[in-house]
Amino acid sequence: MNSRPVQSLPVHVLTGFLGAGKTTLFNRLIRSGGFANTAVIINEFGDVGIDHLLVEAAEGAEPMIELSDGCLCCTVRSDLVDTLFQIAERIDAGAALDRVVIETTGLADPAPVLQAIIATPGLNERFHVASVVTVVCAATGLASLEGHEEARKQVALADRIVLTKTDIAPPTDALRARMSALNPLVAPVDARAADFVLALDDAALTAADVPAEAHSHHHHHHDVNRHDASIEAFTLTHDRPIPSATVEMFIDLLRSSMPRELLRMKGVVETVERPDRPLVVHGVQSVFHPPVRLDSWGGRRPETRLVVIARNGNRAHIEGLFAAFTGQIAPDRPDAQALTDNPLAIPGM
Repeated sequence: MNSRPVQSLPVHVLTGFLGAGKTTLFNRLIRSGGFANTAVIINEFGDVGIDHLLVEAAEGAEPMIELSDGCLCCTVRSDLVDTLFQIAERIDAGAALDRVVIETTGLADPAPVLQAIIATPGLNERFHVASVVTVVCAATGLASLEGHEEARKQVALADRIVLTKTDIAPPTDALRARMSALNPLVAPVDARAADFVLALDDAALTAADVPAEAHSHHHHHHDVNRHDASIEAFTLTHDRPIPSATVEMFIDLLRSSMPRELLRMKGVVETVERPDRPLVVHGVQSVFHPPVRLDSWGGRRPETRLVVIARNGNRAHIEGLFAAFTGQIAPDRPDAQALTDNPLAIPGM
């Protein structure tokens, strides 16, 4: 598998449903410092842009770029691609940029935004998705999640979830359960907590970013998704090196067989060819980023760990495919029962 250059500009996507408080949080981050040399893309919806006027300018930051007349998940996607290419040209011309931050509209599905960065030839060599930060309003978040698929996708695809307006309405158990059901691998943080810090990590995915426990296919399964059967998050693990060609075939099969059911996959793979350097896998639905190898495992034991977010009850199917591709014995339940209960079974078989 060919790998993209490690030197690429990180992109952070800030999303959240209507009224969640993205702009307020964004201004707070800007005032906290560390946003010099940052290109900010504000997506507007409608003929008259307002949001970009409300975002404060960070000292030393690039001028904000406004995308109008549509949402990033549809008509403005080509404008986003063009804008990122223009940013790359400015870098080539000598502009000092460290990162890009994209603030989406509250109605945007984050998946096409990520896909535009991951899948566009030439663009995916210059940029990589560093994080998706989703803002959830404690007062209206549950209603948004219950009533809007976009809100559910925003939470399900998040690397970080930030709760806002907790002074108005403390988050209910129902809201926390709903978020946990959609994304059990990310613990929401309260933006009003005294120790709240949301530093944007510009590094590419590291081995430490992927949970080493919980929801693995060979561990005991807990029903973490009982509140929302349509979206599941779980981790696939394997403790031996995997041929790169096997990884590629597994991903190709998922892409072709469930392009809409597979919402996101990210993680690290221990490969036969370079077991000392983790291979980073990152895809959104049917679109996967050209892989990159990290320098090392960062002191952690080498192990393949892939976080999968899928919908429509495909967890067992994906786990079965992974077991088959990695050579693990995974008979279905009737066959397993026959092997253990059959008095004529040959010992050891």
